[in-house]
Amino acid sequence: MVKVVIVTGASRGIGRSIVDQVLKASDDAVVCGVARSEAPLKEIKSQYGDRFDYTVGDITDAAVLNNLVKIAIDKYGKIDSVIANAGVLDPVQNINEIKVDEWKKLYNINFFSIVELVSITLPYLKKGSGEIVFVSSDASDTYFNSWGAYGSSKAALNHFAMTIAAEEPSVKAVSIAPGIVDTNMQVSIRENFGPQCMSAEATKMFTDLHKDGKLVHSDYPASVYAKLAVFGIPEAVNGKYLSYDDAILKDFQLK
Repeated sequence: MVKVVIVTGASRGIGRSIVDQVLKASDDAVVCGVARSEAPLKEIKSQYGDRFDYTVGDITDAAVLNNLVKIAIDKYGKIDSVIANAGVLDPVQNINEIKVDEWKKLYNINFFSIVELVSITLPYLKKGSGEIVFVSSDASDTYFNSWGAYGSSKAALNHFAMTIAAEEPSVKAVSIAPGIVDTNMQVSIRENFGPQCMSAEATKMFTDLHKDGKLVHSDYPASVYAKLAVFGIPEAVNGKYLSYDDAILKDFQLK
């Protein structure tokens, strides 16, 4: 039976890898994705054909999320899993330089859009004992210089996963940190946020990780997100916050 997976931020980085890994995990899996840029979504569609459908728009717009869900329901009549990947790092600000409106904008993307997506999809997920997988961050429980907005939004996501698991027994949820991944976000840290907003020590850490080839390829965490969505979240990790390389997730990790 077809497995219908919704993926946000599907056009690039970890999100694009998640789409690939979902569709590799099972021939019966299909993805309904959303992102702000249509060109890369069209490329994915040309690669996978009927196994990938998409909508274009800002995930903070409820109409975009409702359209994404409508695509899945109109075509397949159900939703089995949601992978909430879309997120932003900006604003990167020292606590003495807070611009509250910018924090609110980040929270709308990184947290409240996900709360809304869960609220829209939950009735469908409950029908099939579905899965919700959140892309969290090491920054949710570790200090990174000037990342207060980003880190706290991811910490809120971890708690939301715990809440879902506790309050809705027919749906499983988990929040997984992907490690420090080689994506465009890392380019922005090295070239923009680091030099402009972060301490020299913090910037050097990320620069050295790139220079030394220690950034994680996106396929590795993407495999964990994808397989949890396709094959199901084990009861032992339901509601938890974990790193993608945690030993308890070894069956979901890229071999």
